[in-house]
Amino acid sequence: MIDLHSHSSASDGIFSPADSARYAIEKKLEVWALTDHDTVDGLRDAAKVCMESDIIFDPGIEINIAWSTGEFHLLGHGLRKYSNELKSVIDYLTEDRKNRNLEIVRKMNANGFEVTLDEIESMFTASQIGRPHFAQYLVKKGVVKNVQEAFNRFLGNGRPWYVSHTGEDLDVAVEAIYSAGGIPVIAHPMSLYLSWGKLEPVIEQIHSRGVAGLEAWHPGIRAGEAYRLEELARKFDMFVTAGSDFHGKGVRADRHLGRTSGDKRIENRFWYEELLPHLGDFDYRDTDWVK
Repeated sequence: MIDLHSHSSASDGIFSPADSARYAIEKKLEVWALTDHDTVDGLRDAAKVCMESDIIFDPGIEINIAWSTGEFHLLGHGLRKYSNELKSVIDYLTEDRKNRNLEIVRKMNANGFEVTLDEIESMFTASQIGRPHFAQYLVKKGVVKNVQEAFNRFLGNGRPWYVSHTGEDLDVAVEAIYSAGGIPVIAHPMSLYLSWGKLEPVIEQIHSRGVAGLEAWHPGIRAGEAYRLEELARKFDMFVTAGSDFHGKGVRADRHLGRTSGDKRIENRFWYEELLPHLGDFDYRDTDWVK
């Protein structure tokens, strides 16, 4: 059993990077990827823990992409180093996220809810503060009962405190991932919110711009949809990955480390037969994260 998509408290997960690694080891995963949103801050701590066991660590990232429809996230797998290009992307997205957060705070204040961004940031260790942290803050303050209610009432698209953010240009993000020795994969493609008829040419276009893989298996969709996405990937000669998008125990009822669409165990073929051949002689012990 493996998992190629998970998050730690370096972005919007619950466990620290080190504890995330320990949990993956506890769950007896053979391969585990840490793919935090727009940051690589957790990779070194996670790698250090993985070095103490037999687990294979896949250092990754999940980059927010500027896109006209839905939500486009790009996974970078097998990152070997923190290249200047990747750093530039992260710096840009960090500033973009900061501006978005300030606008959310402004809307909260205008709505009669007095808070500062410093107050919210002080409650978390993440380098990338986002809407999930605002939601957790509202839960702690007793404004809502849970994170989902915070999104439904205040932070979700179309709600009073929602603010969109720009994201990085796809071509820039793809180049940044390759410059770091990694390989780009489109995350949970159904989040693009396109019909099947419109999705196919978009996937083809994304692939033509250097995105080599497609995350067909994700717990946000049914197993039947995952099989259909896998067929679509084959049509364009893209490899297929699978992940849980795990953010921590109790965060989402449908997210369990090592499991994906239809609560299926994630097979190790997604690493050994799909992703790894595209990474070449990859060994995380030879990356900058453990040097």
